[in-house]
Amino acid sequence: MAHIDNLISAIKDPELREAIRAEYAKISKHRQLGLVFDRHQPESVILPEVTVRVGDKVQVRIEGSDDPREVDGTGVWLVRSIDKAQGRALLSDNEGTRIEVALDRVVATREFGDPIYPGLRSTGRVIRGGGRDGDPGAKPFHAVINAENHHALEALLYPYEGTIDAIYIDPPYNSGARDWKYNNNYIDEKDPYRHSKWLSFMDRRLRLAKRLLNPANSVLICAIDENELHRLSLLIEQIFPASKIQMVTVLINPSGASIIDQFARMDEHLLFVHVGAARPAKTVIDTTPGVSTLSDSEGNQKPFVWESFQRRGGNSRRQDTKVKFFPVYIDEVAGKVVGCGDALPEGVDRHTAPPAPDGCIAQWPIKRDGSEACWQLSDVTFRKYLEEGRIRIGNKNKTTGRWGLYFLTSGHMAAIERGELIVEGRDDKGSLIVKNADGRRRSQVGRTLWTNPAYNATSHGSIMLNALLPGRKFPFPKSLYAVEDALRFYVGDKPDAVVLDFFGGSGTTAHAVARLNDQDGGHRRSIIVTNNEVSPSEATALRKQGFKPGDDEWEAMGICKYITIPRITAAITGINSAGKPINGEYKFTKVSPMAEGFAENVEFFDLTYEDPALISLGRRFEAIAPLLWLKAGAVGGRIDEIDSEIGWSAPDDANYAVLYDVSKASAMIESLAKRDEQAQEVTHVFVVTDSNAEFQQVASRLDPSLSVSQLYSDYLRTFELNTRRFG
Repeated sequence: MAHIDNLISAIKDPELREAIRAEYAKISKHRQLGLVFDRHQPESVILPEVTVRVGDKVQVRIEGSDDPREVDGTGVWLVRSIDKAQGRALLSDNEGTRIEVALDRVVATREFGDPIYPGLRSTGRVIRGGGRDGDPGAKPFHAVINAENHHALEALLYPYEGTIDAIYIDPPYNSGARDWKYNNNYIDEKDPYRHSKWLSFMDRRLRLAKRLLNPANSVLICAIDENELHRLSLLIEQIFPASKIQMVTVLINPSGASIIDQFARMDEHLLFVHVGAARPAKTVIDTTPGVSTLSDSEGNQKPFVWESFQRRGGNSRRQDTKVKFFPVYIDEVAGKVVGCGDALPEGVDRHTAPPAPDGCIAQWPIKRDGSEACWQLSDVTFRKYLEEGRIRIGNKNKTTGRWGLYFLTSGHMAAIERGELIVEGRDDKGSLIVKNADGRRRSQVGRTLWTNPAYNATSHGSIMLNALLPGRKFPFPKSLYAVEDALRFYVGDKPDAVVLDFFGGSGTTAHAVARLNDQDGGHRRSIIVTNNEVSPSEATALRKQGFKPGDDEWEAMGICKYITIPRITAAITGINSAGKPINGEYKFTKVSPMAEGFAENVEFFDLTYEDPALISLGRRFEAIAPLLWLKAGAVGGRIDEIDSEIGWSAPDDANYAVLYDVSKASAMIESLAKRDEQAQEVTHVFVVTDSNAEFQQVASRLDPSLSVSQLYSDYLRTFELNTRRFG
C-alpha cells in the first residue's frame, strides 16, 4: 500500500495525480481485510412438498430414484412451461440451455436470498404452565420449529427482529465427519473447500442472527471446538465489529477423547459476543471450583475477607496514578487508623511530606522490594470510607513492621445491598463488622476457564439424555448445566428473556431455560430451530427396510421428531420416552427430582412454504397466525381464523387483537375498553391495511402502551420485505 502511495505521488500531472489518488481511496476503503474466504453461492433447499409452477426454481431428481432429495447435480433450473397432459416440464438455466424432463422428476427448490412466504403449522403442544382456556396467569409458550434454519431465521424476523435477548448455538464443528450438509450434500474431510463452505454456511446465518438480537443489550454464545474456532472468531469480528468478544474454555471430558495422532481432547470453547451494553453478570455459581476466594473446591462458602488496600499487580506503581500515593496515619498504641495525608505529586520525595500527627506513624504504599506503589483509592475517597467504617486495620507484620490495611469495595457494598453479606455493627476500631449472610451465597464474576464437574458432557449430557430418552442415541449432547450457566450470566436477571437456538439438536437450550425459570419463577421462553434430518447410518438402515424420505417411518427417525421433541416433552412432563417417570435428580443450583418436570408450556411447529397464488390474507390466515401469536408474546389463546363479518378479532383468551377492516376500528377500540377484567390483557394490535396513512390513523387512536404492527392485506409483502433486506 505504501509503495502504491509512493507511485501515485510520483505522478507529475497534479490533476491526474489527485484523480488517481481519489479513485484509489475509493477502492481501498472497501477492500476486505481480515478473514477472506470463498463465498459459495448459493445455498438452496429442496422442497418436495411444494407444488411446482411455471416460473419456479427446481432441481431434477435422479431418474429411477424414489427419493425426491436425490437430485442429478445439474444445478438449479427455471420452469418455462408445464405440459400436464404429457407429464413433462420445460426447464432452462441461466445460460439459456433448455431441457425437457418428466414432471414427476422436477422438485421445487428455493435458493437463499429468494423471497419466501413462510407459515407455521402446529404439530402438538405440552401444557404444564397454565395456558388452557386463556388462563390469565399462564406462562408463555416455548416454540420448537422443524425447519431449515436459514429460512426459519428469515421467518422469525417478523415477530422478533431486534428483540432477542440471547442466542445460544452449537453449530456443526466441521471436524471432518459427515455430520453436516451444504446444498443437500454431506461435507467430509476430503472436500478441499470444506472450511470456506462452513464459513459461508455460518456467515449467512450469523448475519440474520445479528438482525434478531436486541442491539441495545443481548448476547450471542457460540459453542465450538478447535476445528473452526479461529475462523469463527474472525468471522464474528467482521459481522459484529462493535462487539466485545471473549472466549471461555470449558472442561467437558476430564478423561479426554482419543484422537488419532493428536492430544486427547478434554475441552471445548464458548465465544461470548456482547451486543450493546451486554456484560456477564455476577452469579452465585462457581465455574472454577478451588480457585475462588468465595468458596472452596467442595463448594462450601469461605469466610468473608476484606480487600487489600495496597494495589497489586498491574498499574500498582506510584507513577501509574496521580492521586493514590499518600500516607495513612496509624495510632500504633490503639492499633487504629486515624486518617491520611494529602496525595503527593509524582516526583516529590515522600520524605519531604508533612509529618504524621503526634502519636502516629505514616505508612506509605511500599512494595516488598522497596519500590513505591499506590493505594486502591484516592486520599479524598479514603477519608470518606474511613468515616463510613469501610477501612480496616489488621495485624502488624513483625518482619516488615508494616500494618495490614484493608477496605470494603463497591462490590462488597453491592453484596450487602443484595443481602448476600450482612453488617453486624462496628468493632472497637470503628470498622464495620461484615459476615456472610446465613443461607445466602455471594455472587462472583465468572472465569475464562470452566472446570466445574457440572459441565461434564458425559455425566450431564449423554447419560442425562439416556434417562430422558432410553435407548435413543444423539452424538455429543451438551451438559445441561453448562448451557444453563452460560445463559445465566446474561438472562439470569431478565425473567422475561427470549432465548433462541437455531442449531437446536437435542433441545438442551430449551431444557436449560426451563431450569432457569424453575429456580426463580421466571417467564423466559426459548425458540428452538432444528431440522428433521436422518443420520447417514439410519438412512442406510431405513433404505434396507424399503423406506424413503417422506414416509412416516423415515420421518419418525429424524432429529426433530425422534430426539428434540421427545426430549423437551420428557423434561417438561417428567415422563421419559418409554412412558415412565424419569429416574434421577437435577443437581447444582437447585436439587429436584427429574420426574417432577417443569411448569412450562411448549408448542411444536413445522415451517411451511406458502404458495403465493393462495396466500391472500383471507385464504391462508391460519398459516401466519402462529407468527402473530409469537410476536404478541406466545401467551394465551391464538387467533387462527378471520371473522370477516365483524372486521376484527380480540377473543378474551388472547392477549392481542387483529383489525381486518379499518372502518371497524372504532368498534374494536370500544370493545377493548370494555374488556372483562378476567380476560387476557391486550398488549398487541395488528392492523391489516396497505395504507400507511390508515395504519397511522388507527395507531394514533389506540392506547400508547400497546404495541401496534401493520400487516399488509396480501401478507406476502410483509415477509417479502424481510427477505429482500437480507445481506
